[in-house]
Amino acid sequence: MFKKLLYLGCLLILLFSALYPLQDKLGGNTEEGQLAVAKGVHKRVLTLDAHVDIEVSFITPELYQNKHHEKLFSYPDMEKGGMDAVFFAVYTAQGPRSQDDFERAYKQAVEKYQAIHSAIKEKYSTKITIAYHSAEVHKLYNEGNKIAIIGMENGYPLGKDLANVKRFYDLGCRYITLCHNGHNQLCDSHQNGDGPPSEHNGVSVFGEKVIAEMNRLGIIVDISHLSKKSMLDVVKLSKAPIIASHSCCRTLCDVSRNLYDDQLLALKENGGVIHLVAINDYVKPDPPVKRRSLEHLRKELGFPQEEMKFLQIYVNSSDAKKKSYQERAAKINQQYPAANVKDFVDQIEYAIKLIGIDHVGISSDFYESPYCIEGWKDVGETFNITLELIRRGYSEADIEKIWSGNLLRVWREVEKTAASLKMINLPNSR
Repeated sequence: MFKKLLYLGCLLILLFSALYPLQDKLGGNTEEGQLAVAKGVHKRVLTLDAHVDIEVSFITPELYQNKHHEKLFSYPDMEKGGMDAVFFAVYTAQGPRSQDDFERAYKQAVEKYQAIHSAIKEKYSTKITIAYHSAEVHKLYNEGNKIAIIGMENGYPLGKDLANVKRFYDLGCRYITLCHNGHNQLCDSHQNGDGPPSEHNGVSVFGEKVIAEMNRLGIIVDISHLSKKSMLDVVKLSKAPIIASHSCCRTLCDVSRNLYDDQLLALKENGGVIHLVAINDYVKPDPPVKRRSLEHLRKELGFPQEEMKFLQIYVNSSDAKKKSYQERAAKINQQYPAANVKDFVDQIEYAIKLIGIDHVGISSDFYESPYCIEGWKDVGETFNITLELIRRGYSEADIEKIWSGNLLRVWREVEKTAASLKMINLPNSR
């Protein structure tokens, strides 16, 4: 009898010893326990930001004179925040569509690609490495490197020359956001200023050719900034999974850049991923009184109301003017709090509940501080996202998917699609 009781007691000890580590792995019940677990998870998982606008030191002559740009993304802060990899976005503003304008936009984009390569080669060659294929990312990460990948925001610089898709691919482009704010030659945008709401009724004929060429080469199609019709067209046209590199859920925040539930479900059906973007205006809607207060402040300081124009003027403003805006805007935000990390993770959770853990990722869209959420105002605060996910009970495996696994899976599938299409196009292939 005594032996049986001893045996039973040993079994109970083994059972409880197995359960306690499991509880600790899930974050425990204390803030200290969750913090410790989150630090371990954040150190082990590969963190990948799907969309960051390149900082001014990367940018070409049009902004060299700007000495006041607030750098939200830097190598030291990558180290501080535990960010391992990032898609740098080569952004070109939408403009007119004459041949001369297309050539000018193409030249600007090429200069920015070259600036990324030069900056990494000259300043960060021992610290950051550019990845050109999905298989390289984990290899570089395991070797202790920080990783840069290049995307392109706005297909406008492609002009009407399909061969430019390959030219940008050769410069390192691995996703293209088909348009930005304003319709272009590829598709309709989610907004078009004072112009007509639709020009092509979705994706244009040339846009269809560009998508096919992106599939053939292995470039991910990015549908952030597209109109709903354009986005749904892309789902039908693309032979490979697609992404939204920097969008949120429209059910939670009704702005035109965010995606409706049926768009999210279409993205899931395609096998794609939405990367929830940590920009205040897209995470949580501001109350009208706050919007009016900020509009009045901008008017008083001589800033334009339209967001992109405001950003362009703000970037090049004097330190004194920027400080005045920041201090007074901070008081407005204190009265009507901006979105924070919890609000942002609410967006993540909504998408997960609707379309599943395999179709959700993260992006910051870091560029200027007026747009950032509380708790993730620069890359140095990246850990706060992992900590909030741990607090909500997400496992390490789930967090790894959200931070990088899902995007890398899409990239692999895009490359496989490209390889199969090239095989199909080979002469006399069987």
